[in-house]
Amino acid sequence: MRAHLLAVAVAAMLLAACTGDSQVTPGSSSQQTSGSTSGPGTSTDTSTGSTTDPAPATLEWTDFGDSGRVQTSSLAVPVDPDDPSKGTFDLYIARHLADPDQRIGSLLVNPGGPGFGGSDFAVYATQIYSETLTDRFDIVGWDPRGTGLSTPAIDCIDDYDRFYAGIDITPDTPDERQEPIDLAKEFAGECAANNGVALAHVGTNASARDMDAIRAALGEDTISYFGFSYGSELGATWATLFPDTVRAAVLDGAADPNAGQLEAGLQQAKGFERALQTFLDLCSDDSSCDFHSDGDAATAFDDLMASIDEQALPTSDGRPDLDRAMAITAVAQAMYSPSRWPELEQGLADARDGDGRGLLELYDSYYGREQDGTWPNPLEAFQVISCADDPERPTVAEDDAATAQYREVAPRMAPATVGAYFCTFFPESVDPRVTITGKGAGPILVMGTTGDPATPIESTRDMDAALEDGRLVIVSAEGHTGYAPDSCSGDVIDRYLVDPVANAPADGTECN
Repeated sequence: MRAHLLAVAVAAMLLAACTGDSQVTPGSSSQQTSGSTSGPGTSTDTSTGSTTDPAPATLEWTDFGDSGRVQTSSLAVPVDPDDPSKGTFDLYIARHLADPDQRIGSLLVNPGGPGFGGSDFAVYATQIYSETLTDRFDIVGWDPRGTGLSTPAIDCIDDYDRFYAGIDITPDTPDERQEPIDLAKEFAGECAANNGVALAHVGTNASARDMDAIRAALGEDTISYFGFSYGSELGATWATLFPDTVRAAVLDGAADPNAGQLEAGLQQAKGFERALQTFLDLCSDDSSCDFHSDGDAATAFDDLMASIDEQALPTSDGRPDLDRAMAITAVAQAMYSPSRWPELEQGLADARDGDGRGLLELYDSYYGREQDGTWPNPLEAFQVISCADDPERPTVAEDDAATAQYREVAPRMAPATVGAYFCTFFPESVDPRVTITGKGAGPILVMGTTGDPATPIESTRDMDAALEDGRLVIVSAEGHTGYAPDSCSGDVIDRYLVDPVANAPADGTECN
């Protein structure tokens, strides 16, 4: 559950190269892991998002596991509703069934990203949501187009370390400065060559239209939604395009929906810098902290990062040495939840002793690398989706110039002196994300935590302000997103979803 814009501001290296053939075959429908659909997917008006097909597909469900409450299916949706010849995406869908005696309807869910599949949030619904929600709603999660088990998925080379590790973010020579530019060009070129027409049609607007197709296939006139992190942006887009279909919507860990690439990156950089300062202050005040450093963890951290910048640390056999960008990414991963701060303490202490393995584990965790060396989440999907949404294509010079602003607001978390070139070499966006308004959707619950690093509370307030009827709930806590069953935040969300008319919270509600 994360907004990966941090990679732009921090490591400045969210780069990968696409290989393999993920091209869409016209008219294809290649989902092999679930039930099938019958009939065409719901088509939409791409300018307004409104449904234009009166005969949506129906879903055929297959039992999943032994619980008797989880099922899977798939739904074919057009790559481009204006051009059927471009083929279809097959969306992998899972649902956890409600108690029939208490059922209200379906609750669409999304874990964030972009780039992460959401079907697991239905399969493991009882581990994520309260009994109130799992009893009253069919929890419906899907892998958005281009991700997870939906096909075709945005794909990359197996050797991610070449593009994610070992790149100097504070280069000293012309060759070192040129390397990230060359890698960014290669990444964008390979993605354009190997993903065909799918590349331009995996943005948030398209996924919001898919949500409406799922709603129609479920046979519900209105439907509820619960999205975390980037899922808040997806939900807000859906509510803007399809306001008449919104029964209720929860946006937890919400980002500023209308910030440009630079503004959003700076917001997030500030959030992570603030979270790191909190971690270092607590470590300095606690003699049991593994990185206590005689009560000055901040200076010790700065010295360690400068040392790693000069000489990368050895890690595990077959893995790259830990450089500064990797170390910062490891720190960022720990900032998502205080439950990982002890792991970071030990990793920093080990790194000071010359062992980079602990920080490498956090780094790998950030990118979803498994212990067997596989990368089950297609890492490049995040970048492809983000650039499909974003009309901006900064030049190399503009990206380089922006690094000074990052260093000013986040000197520890964003020390890069070269840009990310994140969307610089990508094709122009054909469907930039719509301006978020939520007009006509009714009260939308927007939640943020005061110590959220990835979607800082200031950006959550911006989401609330962008919506016609946003209802902000502020949770006093560290970490990313606020929902927790059997807590104030969980109770506020549960009550609202059960009855969004009677229980919509007042704007500015606080959970301490």
